[in-house]
Amino acid sequence: MSAQPVRSSGITDTALLRRAFGMFATGVTVVTTGGVTPHGMTANSFASVSLDPPLVLVCVDRGAVMHQRLAAAGCFAVSVLAADQERLARHFADRWRPLSRAQFDGLGWRPGPQTGAPLLDGAIAHFECRVWRQYGGGDHTIFVGSPVAMDWRAGEDALVFFRGRFGLIDQVGGP
Repeated sequence: MSAQPVRSSGITDTALLRRAFGMFATGVTVVTTGGVTPHGMTANSFASVSLDPPLVLVCVDRGAVMHQRLAAAGCFAVSVLAADQERLARHFADRWRPLSRAQFDGLGWRPGPQTGAPLLDGAIAHFECRVWRQYGGGDHTIFVGSPVAMDWRAGEDALVFFRGRFGLIDQVGGP
């Protein structure tokens, strides 16, 4: 027997809206910027936009440290987390972690050859991007990036986020 739907015609309750958005399973990434003050942030608001030209997007809260860093850097990297990297997702989502280079201490990473932004070890894919466009999106900015480099590992499970929890999808399969 399926549960009764929660209905709302006037969307004013952000807690209910967050729960409804949580019904959409997403991958989990860490978006990074490089330079003198590198920074990272966990993001599930990453998506492919276009194959021709190649474009991706990431949405960043205007009040987040990452917003200022990404806008200033003009480039960023995305590490798509593997199923066993929940610890990294939680680390880069923690508002109380150290800032700048210290937030990467003890973590395996390398600077991206095109952008210098940290690429996290163990991730199943990396994308290095130059900011192509920026668009306002409510309390977020939508940064559209043009990938300049990428790599991936086939056959690995991805970390996913669904109903406010981390997990993995193990029955999808395929390379």
